Amino acid sequence: MEIDLSPLTNYLTTEGVDGYFIDDDASDSDQRYVSGFSAPDAYQTLVTADGDVHLLVSGLEYGRAIKEADADSVTRTADYDAQELVAEHGRYEGGLRVYTQFLADHGVERIAVPRNFPTGTADGLRDHGIDVAVEPDGIVSEVRAVKHDEEIESIHRTQRANQEAMAVAETLIAEADIEDGVLVVDGEPLTSERVTEEIEVTLLRNGCSLDETIVACGEHGADPHDRGSGPLEANELIVIDIFPRDKETKYFGDMTRTFCRGTPTDEMTRRYEVTHEAFEAALEAVEAGVTGKEVHDATCDVIEDAGYATLRSDSSTDTGFIHSTGHGVGLDIHEGPSISPVGEELEVGHVITIEPGLYDPAVGGVRIEDLVVVTEDGYENLTDYPIDLEPSTRANDH
Repeated sequence: MEIDLSPLTNYLTTEGVDGYFIDDDASDSDQRYVSGFSAPDAYQTLVTADGDVHLLVSGLEYGRAIKEADADSVTRTADYDAQELVAEHGRYEGGLRVYTQFLADHGVERIAVPRNFPTGTADGLRDHGIDVAVEPDGIVSEVRAVKHDEEIESIHRTQRANQEAMAVAETLIAEADIEDGVLVVDGEPLTSERVTEEIEVTLLRNGCSLDETIVACGEHGADPHDRGSGPLEANELIVIDIFPRDKETKYFGDMTRTFCRGTPTDEMTRRYEVTHEAFEAALEAVEAGVTGKEVHDATCDVIEDAGYATLRSDSSTDTGFIHSTGHGVGLDIHEGPSISPVGEELEVGHVITIEPGLYDPAVGGVRIEDLVVVTEDGYENLTDYPIDLEPSTRANDH
């Protein structure tokens, strides 16, 4: 995949810096994006001012890096006698000497580093005569916020797996019996943990994984980040928020639906309808050139007009709409742009969530979330899943 690093190289040239240096493993999404390579152990990526990308990897990763990385060169630490240097000087000092030689080989004396660059490495490189400055704006993260077609398809693939998992969860809830106000499956209470397990199994079968998900009922659902626990109850709101990552591409998906098995109260139904209306208003506002703030304001307008608090109308409220409207999704589950009071201008290729919600422990939580791509005159929805308060049996539809 061809990526445009000109904003980064322009910065290097303007600042008179020789290169941009990343020292991390592939859990750093900027490193994975720039290098096109993933490894569980730390490796180093250097982008020089002319736009070339150079990797420094262990011998264990060298063969794979040669085949897989999007780099102009790949060098082994062994080429700098890493083992001997570590044996003589210790792991920390030996590593610094390897890095210093690697940078020197590429004519680099002054480097810019990301904001999360290891402090110890930065100080050590300075001690070895390398000028180290932090790149403060997160330029690489801004570059990767605009997705290529290949990235969009990777995210769409993850979202399709997400939809299969949601269908399994919804079907479990829809088919459950109700006994003494509790949902029951095969004679046992249907719990958040059981639904979560079925979600995880479905995702694994589709090549995805997730560290945690949200299946939160009643009062649990009134806290947007409560994962949920225990038996699911009838006549209560159940928030299901699934955000898996494809194990091969590493791109995330994200979707939320809210269900009620049984009979919702009038207030539950009203909150659901208001949230759905806010969701539609936010989507209607999405297009290239508008700001994330404008989209967020469209959400708040609907919710406030319905008589509920938002953080815009009351910054201290702990009920009502108590989070932003959305966020970017890609190699990180939360990345730019922000759909919030400080949201920046949207560009073609931004992939964002739209996820308004209403929360009150006395009523429960409602959240509806789709994942969309910003286009010139609107959006393309990467989510193809019904929005209904009453759960249905959909497992065989996906």
